[in-house]
Amino acid sequence: MYDLIIVGAGPAGASAALFAAKAGKKTLVLDSDQSITKKAWVENHYGAKDISGPDLVSTGLEQMKKFGAEHKAGKVTKIEAAADGAKAVTEDGTFEGKHILLATGMMANVAEESGIAVKEGSEPKIQKVVDVKDNGETSMANVWAAGTCANKSVHTIVTAGHGAEVAINIISELNGERYVDHDILK
Repeated sequence: MYDLIIVGAGPAGASAALFAAKAGKKTLVLDSDQSITKKAWVENHYGAKDISGPDLVSTGLEQMKKFGAEHKAGKVTKIEAAADGAKAVTEDGTFEGKHILLATGMMANVAEESGIAVKEGSEPKIQKVVDVKDNGETSMANVWAAGTCANKSVHTIVTAGHGAEVAINIISELNGERYVDHDILK
């Protein structure tokens, strides 16, 4: 069983995976390779000079894998409750985790089809988003959401930050105390 399964490997998902894996959590990222970021040209992402969306996504994947996050191609079709967490059902199989984080970008269809509460989106062209509490929790136990699908701005810096924030909340819950990760110069 995974500690955390993340659905989506765009900025929110990869950022969450980086934090979770670096914290020593067994982390799986399931990705259907549909990130809107892959169509972007980014000039306003803190810490990065002009960068193409594909390069930003590739860098995020490299960073999360560096800390041990597992990455699998696959389309998640449904999330289901489980005795000790939740399950991500894909076209190729089912994966069980203590927690699942939806980082599905502009799409809330997996949440809606799984019976997770959704609401009208506030961003232009985004009709529905996952209805989340301030900490990222959804209406289904052990399922969280981050980034654009959680009604955050589509800007990569915002979604990446929100992915990290929700991951810290999940790590804190797994640890039973507030998690903080501050590296210092070597």
